[in-house]
Amino acid sequence: MTGRTFGVLAPFVGGDYYGAIIAGINAAAVAGGDRIIGIQTLDPGSYSADRAGVPDFRRPVAWRHLAGLVVLPGAVDISYATMARAAGLPVAFVAQDATTAGCSAVLADNRTGVREAVAHLIGHGHSRIAFAGHLAHYDLQERHQGYREGMLSHGLAPPPDLLFNAADNHETGGAGVAAELLRAGMPATAVVIGTDRNALGLIEHLTAAGHRLPDDLAVVGFDDIPDATFLIPSLSTVRQPLDELGAAAYGLVAAPDDRARLRKVPTAFVRRDSCGCPGAGLPVSEPQARTLFGQVQLLQGTLNIQYELSIGLLGTHDGDPRALHWLGRTPAVAGCLGLWQDDEPDAKLDLAGGFRLDAPLPPPVPAPPPVPAPLPVSEFPPEQLFARADGPAGDIVFLVPVRSRHRDWGVLAAVGPIQSTTPPGREMMNHSGALLAAALDYDVMMTALREQEESLRNAALHDHLTGLPNRVLLEDRLEQAGMRAVRQPGYRYAVLLLDLDGFKAVNDRLGHAAGDQLLVEVARRLTGLLRRTDTVARLGGDEFVILIDGVLAPGGERAVCDSVTAALTSPFVLDGRRVSVGLSIGVAVSGEGTADPDHLLREADAAMYRSKADATARRRD
Repeated sequence: MTGRTFGVLAPFVGGDYYGAIIAGINAAAVAGGDRIIGIQTLDPGSYSADRAGVPDFRRPVAWRHLAGLVVLPGAVDISYATMARAAGLPVAFVAQDATTAGCSAVLADNRTGVREAVAHLIGHGHSRIAFAGHLAHYDLQERHQGYREGMLSHGLAPPPDLLFNAADNHETGGAGVAAELLRAGMPATAVVIGTDRNALGLIEHLTAAGHRLPDDLAVVGFDDIPDATFLIPSLSTVRQPLDELGAAAYGLVAAPDDRARLRKVPTAFVRRDSCGCPGAGLPVSEPQARTLFGQVQLLQGTLNIQYELSIGLLGTHDGDPRALHWLGRTPAVAGCLGLWQDDEPDAKLDLAGGFRLDAPLPPPVPAPPPVPAPLPVSEFPPEQLFARADGPAGDIVFLVPVRSRHRDWGVLAAVGPIQSTTPPGREMMNHSGALLAAALDYDVMMTALREQEESLRNAALHDHLTGLPNRVLLEDRLEQAGMRAVRQPGYRYAVLLLDLDGFKAVNDRLGHAAGDQLLVEVARRLTGLLRRTDTVARLGGDEFVILIDGVLAPGGERAVCDSVTAALTSPFVLDGRRVSVGLSIGVAVSGEGTADPDHLLREADAAMYRSKADATARRRD
């Protein structure tokens, strides 16, 4: 592809609604020599676009690549489009009339198809016809107006008690409407419901409650999704050609005009069993059977992808998820991950990982081709990724946020097929973004736990003031030395027990802070004197122990004692004051009667007190 690139903003970048429109945009773009990029605006893992509301999506993702933007229902606030237009990008909305904001729009002619449906139900003798839908959406408001016009054109006033506001456009919203109808005693004999997925939920709920449809309630949906044909009863509906909506939207941004233009795509009523018409049976032919088989295969493939993604990202954690080695388990042929450097709207993305179709799997995975890094958000993804997208085959570049409740990590870009038959939000990209965010959160949590474990272990084995090993760690080192002495008869080690003379006077005269400073400085001097194989520990107060790991010659411990004495009796400077202390040392050496560490420590302790007593006696003399 050498043509222009157009961005498609959508709450989800797949599914039998958003994905079908994206497929229509892509087909038209390919015919026009252009390409598209699908940009998901909802957080990954969101349950539904209706319940999530319009995302707070503000960053100019990929703008430097784009020649225009198509905005699908509920993707962004109108202010985002205003910002894009100010940057020179033409913007067209689908299923939202944004012409008053200077943006072009393409709408399904919702009213005409619904008017036909109402007229058809009236022809069956119905007058108590209800309308139900998620009226927060522009499309559903238009469908409601078509219902009103259809009723009024036949001299029927729309009954206020037969208007039901569904919670969303999905099966759950339809189930809620069914519950309201049951509570009201089934006041309607027919219902026009806002979407086919609403109709699926309503039919299932009413059938479970024991009602026979269409005898107890005639039902007409809207959209004509593939499931409609195979329901029992098969679903009468209003068909809106989503591919034509997409193509019209592409036409508006591909040939921009100074004026905001509005285009409408016709809809048509499709008669099946649920409106009360005689059943025509299932259309069966070899092409249809093969299509159904293909859909079953697609479902199996989708389930397999979801499983593989879960294993790859939440399973054994053999590799860094940033390397995108798990992407090889999906239909994606290429991808890269950008991680935010900061949270500013013009933040840059560090390219953290890449995957190529010819890369060996499992990892290591070769890095993507060299690109300037970090990239401004407006230049993400790197241009090289577009070269891997086969638009005519239905492969495009997708972007999805990688965000969890705990952290906004960045943006995942991948090249793969448009998924236009799954329910919205169940496509690979949404699932990938959610699982990748969870995997990155997991890595951070495990790193923090390991650091905390190490910190706790360090605190348990070291003196909090000086950082020296404490009694617990000293005992372990002494035990290791004792066992070595048993195994190697020629091996000898020495234990030196040190006590500072005059430490209490420093505490009393200069304060405990100065005393602590003195102990820290003593620890520093002792550590600097000893070999790495030796151990100096603080027992508490002003008592220290030195374990000399391997006394090479008889009396070798005396040289250490002399060095320690010289180091610790040299004056210290504490808060600008010169301070001197004395030192008493007791020594015990293995091989002189015993190699038992406890015995040697007691010997060194006794020797230290003899030394202290001798020093006191000398001072008296």
